Amino acid sequence: MPRFALKVEYHGGPFAGWQRQRDQPSVQGAVEAALARLEPGAHTIAAAGRTDAGVHALGQVAHCDLAKPWAPFRLMEALNYHLKPAPVAIVDCAQVAGDWHARFSAQERRYFFRLAMRRAPVTHDKGLVWQVPHDLDEDAMRAGAAHLIGLHDFTTFRSAMCQSASPVKTLDAIDIDRVEGPGGAELQFRLRARSFLHNQVRSIVGSLERVGRGAWTPEHVRAALKAADRAACGPVCPPQGLYLEGVGYPEDPFGAD
Repeated sequence: MPRFALKVEYHGGPFAGWQRQRDQPSVQGAVEAALARLEPGAHTIAAAGRTDAGVHALGQVAHCDLAKPWAPFRLMEALNYHLKPAPVAIVDCAQVAGDWHARFSAQERRYFFRLAMRRAPVTHDKGLVWQVPHDLDEDAMRAGAAHLIGLHDFTTFRSAMCQSASPVKTLDAIDIDRVEGPGGAELQFRLRARSFLHNQVRSIVGSLERVGRGAWTPEHVRAALKAADRAACGPVCPPQGLYLEGVGYPEDPFGAD
């Protein structure tokens, strides 16, 4: 059976998350239902990461096995036709080796987070950003984030429901940029690691927001990390500003430079 890699983009608002749910809509369920329209029967796809309810993706990667030798472009077009009107799109497709795996072959995940700083309600970006009604000190936030780079026990910054065998992870980068747009200023966070714990990104951003508004010092982030105690974490920020931006592999299955 030929195996195909799918690059998936979606708006997470209408979904209970990536993972298939018995009685709630999921992104995985939407893609599997579209596959069943092309080749009748049950389909199970695997993804690079399981995003939570309300979390979006710009470059989620999944793989599926099909009976027919589809041309990748034709498969992408057919899936997009059957995914309508769900806010899910297959933006690229490639045939891969039979032992290639969207999750286990991945070497890197990249997350993107948008934080809008304005008092007026967001309109065009509603459901796509986390909004706070005050300006934030991004230099202080960068100083706090610097304590999190490298190999650490991230117990403080993971959900109590996290199923990872170990809280020890290597966080390769946290970049924070201020962007001025027509709707006002926003901070954009980019985090990169081989893998992340459940709620790790939202826990980190929520804690850094406390630094940005002066409730914490940058050193408070280091102390929270060293505590290895979930109670030391700042508030977990809401999901709507978070995007799975991309997944890295030893060789890009989609042939990008």
